[in-house]
Amino acid sequence: NTVMAAQMTNAHRRFLQVLMSNGITEGSEARKLHQHCCETDKVYYAHDKLDDFISTINSHLQPLFMQIRKGISEDDGRAHYAVVNLAETEVTKMASDYTEIELELFRKTMDLIISSENGFASSTDILNLADQLKTKKMKKKEAEQVLKVFVEDKWLSEKNGEYTLHTRCIIEMEQYILSNYQDVARKCNLCHSLTIQSQVCESCGIGMHLPCVRKYFRGQTEPRCPKCNEFWSCDTP
Repeated sequence: NTVMAAQMTNAHRRFLQVLMSNGITEGSEARKLHQHCCETDKVYYAHDKLDDFISTINSHLQPLFMQIRKGISEDDGRAHYAVVNLAETEVTKMASDYTEIELELFRKTMDLIISSENGFASSTDILNLADQLKTKKMKKKEAEQVLKVFVEDKWLSEKNGEYTLHTRCIIEMEQYILSNYQDVARKCNLCHSLTIQSQVCESCGIGMHLPCVRKYFRGQTEPRCPKCNEFWSCDTP
């Protein structure tokens, strides 16, 4: 038997509990939580050892088919952490929290978002699906309420009536999306994680997150694709 990497302390357990109850935790909050848990439990703390701290927890979560995963916000490029259930690779991980009709609306919304050019779906387009659901028809008012709950639970994000997948959803469902939307889902050419809102090279078709585009082309007068070296025709943010 392989020996566990390091002992799981109360500090690790406390950190894991908070992460699970939050659903998703922004990087700076995770660093503060790391410090707080270590100091409360009077165990060794180093500000640059968060990844090691999480690796220890992950080594203990492995037999349970769970893992703390790091992802980046497509909005501002900031790191976030979420606990992922690796045994459930479908939207079924949401099944205990939502009804069948709510899950169908979520899947349809996901279809619209992932197949769109910019990674967004308008509330109008989503609400038009509400009376076409197979489970049963849903009134628009009801659908609006369900969308609101998906935003509150951090599965969707909404801005000016446009919906996209929340960072939590992207981290937790990356494998599901990549295997179920093989024709349209793509990974960012720079950070290699799933990208929903992306800029795409017109010549070779690679995609990059907007924060990655911003970082990669910073200071370049003539931006060129990192893969094919052709001129990057999108307006760099």
